[in-house]
Amino acid sequence: MRLPAIALAFTMSSQAALGCGGNFGSFVAELKSEAVARGHAPARVEAFFAGVRQDSRVLKADRSQGVFQKNFIDFSRAVISKNRLVNGQRNAQRYQSVFQRVARDYGVSPGVLLAFWALETDYGAVQGDFNTLNALVTLSHDCRRPALFRPQIFAALELHQRGDFDPARTKGAWAGEIGMVQMLPEDILRNGVDGDGDGKVSLKTSPPDALMSGARMLRGLGWRSGEPWLQEIVVPEGLDWSKTGLQTQLPVTEWARMGVKGRSEALAQGLRGSVLLPMGRKGPAFMAYPNFHVYFEWNKSFVYVTTAAYFATRLEGAPPYDAGNPEAGLSPNQMQALQQKLQARGHDVGGIDGILGAKTREAVQKEQIRLGLPADAWPTRALLAGL
Repeated sequence: MRLPAIALAFTMSSQAALGCGGNFGSFVAELKSEAVARGHAPARVEAFFAGVRQDSRVLKADRSQGVFQKNFIDFSRAVISKNRLVNGQRNAQRYQSVFQRVARDYGVSPGVLLAFWALETDYGAVQGDFNTLNALVTLSHDCRRPALFRPQIFAALELHQRGDFDPARTKGAWAGEIGMVQMLPEDILRNGVDGDGDGKVSLKTSPPDALMSGARMLRGLGWRSGEPWLQEIVVPEGLDWSKTGLQTQLPVTEWARMGVKGRSEALAQGLRGSVLLPMGRKGPAFMAYPNFHVYFEWNKSFVYVTTAAYFATRLEGAPPYDAGNPEAGLSPNQMQALQQKLQARGHDVGGIDGILGAKTREAVQKEQIRLGLPADAWPTRALLAGL
C-alpha cells in the first residue's frame, strides 16, 4: 500500500550519472564494483548479489497504483474496516507499555502508529512477498527513481553485514520496504530500535521493534511531541474557500473568527492550521495541524495521507466523519484530461496520472479563482468545461 517515502523527479543527466538502465547483468556488475569501493569485502559482495535477478512483478506493481485514483470517501471506507478498528484497540491494549515508551521517548500518539501498522500490513499479517533485494535492484535499474532506490541497495548490504538482512530470504513490499510498518533499508539503519531488548532490530517479527522504530522515524521527519495532526471540523457556508488547502496556514484563532469550529471537540489552541476539504466544500472537512505535514514525508499520496491521519483519530476515539453531500467528481480519464489542460496553462500537476494529488489540487484551486468558481480545490465537470 505504501508508496516510496520520497517522490523525486530526475533529469536525464542525473539518471545517467547513477548508471540506470542498460544490460541488467552489467548493471549488477557496476553495483558490485561500487560496493567494493565503499569498503565491503569482495567475497561478501559476491555472496550478497549472487542470486539477484530482475523482477517483472515489481515493475508491474510500480506502474499500476490505480487504488490511489479513488477519492477520499471511497478510499477511506475501503481500508478502514470494523475489523481494523477492533484489532487496533486490541493491539493498543496488548502493547500498552510499548506505546507508553513511544509517547515518552518520541512524542508520537498511539493512534498514529496503529493506523500505519494497520494500513501498511494489516497489523503485520500481510508484509509482502517480494524478494527485497530483487525489488531494490530492479527499481534502481529502472530509470524512473534511481536516486531513491540505489542507495537502499547499499543500506541493505550494511544490514546484511550486521546479520539483519538475508538477500535470499528477506521479503517485503514491491518498493523494497520491510516489516510491519514498512521501512526502507536506509530508514532501518537510521531509525531502527531494539524495542524488545533481544539485541536485534527485527521489524518483521517484533511489534515493539517496529513501533519504536516507526516512532523514531516520525520524530526524525519532524513530528512535534504531544500535538494533534488532524481534526474534523464544521465550516460555515460563507467561508472564503480560496483560503482553504494545505498551502494556507493560519492561526487557529483566526479560523475560529471566520466561523470554523471543531465538530466533536474544540479546536487546538496556540497552533496554526489549514482547512482541508478532501472532496470540496460540500464534503468532509478537517483542520490539518503542523504534524499532518509529516505524513507526506512517510507517503506522498494525498488520499492515503488523509486517510491514515483520519484513521489515527478514529483509533483514539473520534467519531466517523460527516461525509456531507460532495459534488460529483471526475473519472480517471476526465482527471487526466483536466491535468493536461492545467499543465498547458503552466501549472505543475506532478504528472498526468489521473490522481488528484496535492499539486493538482493547488492548480485546480488557482483556476477556480481565475474562473470565479468556488475555490475549494475539488475538480468538477464545470471546471473541466470551463478550461
